[in-house]
Amino acid sequence: MKIPARTTRETLNRLSPESGPFFPMRQVGAWGALVLGTCLLALGGCAAGPDYVKPKMDVPAQYKEDGLWKTARPNDEIKRGEWWRIYQDTQLDKLMDTLNRQSPTIAQAEAQYRQAQALLRQAEASLFPSLSVSAGKTRGTLSSSSSAVTSQYSVSGNVSWELDLWGGIRRNVEAGEAQAAASAAQLAAVRLSSQSQLATAYLQLVVADLQIGQLQASENALKETLELTRNQYNAGYVSDASVAQAESQWKTAQAATVDKRLTRAQLEHAIAVALGQVPASFSLPVSQHAPHLPLIPPGLPSTLLERRPDIASAERTVAQANAQVGVAQAAFFPTLSLSASGGYRNSTLANLISLPNRIWSIGPQLALSVFDAGLRNAQSDQAIASYDASVASYRKTVLTAFQEVEDNLSAQTMLKQQAELQEAALAAAKRSEEITLNQYNAGVVGYINVLTAQNSRITAENTLWTVKNRQYIANVALIAAIGGQW
Repeated sequence: MKIPARTTRETLNRLSPESGPFFPMRQVGAWGALVLGTCLLALGGCAAGPDYVKPKMDVPAQYKEDGLWKTARPNDEIKRGEWWRIYQDTQLDKLMDTLNRQSPTIAQAEAQYRQAQALLRQAEASLFPSLSVSAGKTRGTLSSSSSAVTSQYSVSGNVSWELDLWGGIRRNVEAGEAQAAASAAQLAAVRLSSQSQLATAYLQLVVADLQIGQLQASENALKETLELTRNQYNAGYVSDASVAQAESQWKTAQAATVDKRLTRAQLEHAIAVALGQVPASFSLPVSQHAPHLPLIPPGLPSTLLERRPDIASAERTVAQANAQVGVAQAAFFPTLSLSASGGYRNSTLANLISLPNRIWSIGPQLALSVFDAGLRNAQSDQAIASYDASVASYRKTVLTAFQEVEDNLSAQTMLKQQAELQEAALAAAKRSEEITLNQYNAGVVGYINVLTAQNSRITAENTLWTVKNRQYIANVALIAAIGGQW
């Protein structure tokens, strides 16, 4: 950030009026004018340290796993950014609205962003002069040889300005701008992460609700089988072992239902905390229908660097570190400060503000550290090392982003195929159970055949629900991996 010469001249004009009583700039002389002119020219010069160049990354033309997935058409009716609406679940929409307004995690990131903005304003303030005014009264002797006690009244104003000859202050402002931008991107990343975590937890809760309903249906079926087996035992057709096996099967199904209820309760508690609410006062109705499972277009790899807020934050951190290198290198050069003061001093308050009582001073100050035992070299090395670390972190963030997209693209592909195969397996297991039960009722087969068929059906059901749960998780993860919107 460079200061336009016009802005600098206007600032000097405001602070040094020709006829003002505080700053008689007319009396500075040719030498002072020369210094001021030199400083103004220096302000428009180059800044210490390297100019920022965005790190280069090799970006593939397309995703490796995208060829396995049928490209989906984005829904143009969905508002950009409100990506969760693609699941077509009104309860999820309400939860997201609450999250965006009440999430403590998002509120913390928003406060950190405001902090970064305030730090930027502090850095920008260093570009301009500082002005202070003072008034006071002193009482004492004027010299050691005089015992007369006198009073002195004074009122004055002071102006000081460190001129940015070598661009150190400007580099510091650049660092503040990059930090504020990184904080804004981090806020977006935290918001996206919170939204994706909420969506994942809610979709898992819905799957748990549907699975609990299926487990309860299995319980009822197994209970009926148990009653049938007891009747057959009373009639002498089966042994007591068959009754024990049927009862064990029923109790195992009940235990599975309790375990799934525990999963649902913990997910509900996690959602409550994410919304900034106490779990004891929060509850969600039991879901009856599965949310829509959309196809997600991954887009082009070249757009990923622009859509992912965590990548933007990492890139701005690199820019901040680059500017800090300039700040460290500017410390090797002398600093030039201009200071001026003016006011009035008199032994009485009467006619204090008058020309005979006027006092003033003005002059530049040049300072250069001659010996610091290698402090500035160490600070410069530290800034360069910090820049190198931020570049490495940026590259790692980009590579991780590509990995996440590829992982979840392949997950959606494989899980879709697995779900289709598992649905076919479940249909076959149900058919086998039905046939075996009919044969058992007719006395053709023993209970061990029924037990085997029921176990196969229950296992197939649980596996299918596990796959569906993983599908929703991978779906949300892919949305988060591509930046949350398209």
